[in-house]
Amino acid sequence: MMKRVIRIVGAIVAVVVVAIAAVFAYASTRPDTFRVERTTAIQAPPEKIFPLVNELQRHRSWSPWEKKDPGMKRTYSGPASGKGAAYAWDGNDDIGAGRMEITESSPPSKVVMKLDFLRPFEASNTTEFVLRRNGEVTLVTWATYGPSPLITKVMDLRWESTAWSARNSKRDLPA
Repeated sequence: MMKRVIRIVGAIVAVVVVAIAAVFAYASTRPDTFRVERTTAIQAPPEKIFPLVNELQRHRSWSPWEKKDPGMKRTYSGPASGKGAAYAWDGNDDIGAGRMEITESSPPSKVVMKLDFLRPFEASNTTEFVLRRNGEVTLVTWATYGPSPLITKVMDLRWESTAWSARNSKRDLPA
């Protein structure tokens, strides 16, 4: 009787190990980088929208992340806007902790930021905002991209973290 139980438990363990190995093997075939991009049309000229992105303290008025934890700790450093302006945050479990710094600022059309997450996981990505006039509106494209290490690929299979990031970047900037 005991031998039979040991064989059944052994078979179950073997199936679980093979399943985990299969998930990791499949995840390893996924791309080594990711890019999430959303575009929205705003009824305002690029010159009016650009400061909302280029001045990090103004993100509080429109960023979906700011609304998830109004009580988060914020620290600003460097210049008030443009290249070198930086913002660090430490918030609840939805927000985590991290830092962003503007690495490129081309008024009124483009802002690029280095985005470093510290908690709940470590990651370094790039975020960019591109503003392009299109008739009466400005098309604002918000993109985040970076490397996809194996653990991120595995998480993407289960939790669709790329889709989660896209849902959280869909909200419009105010005009």
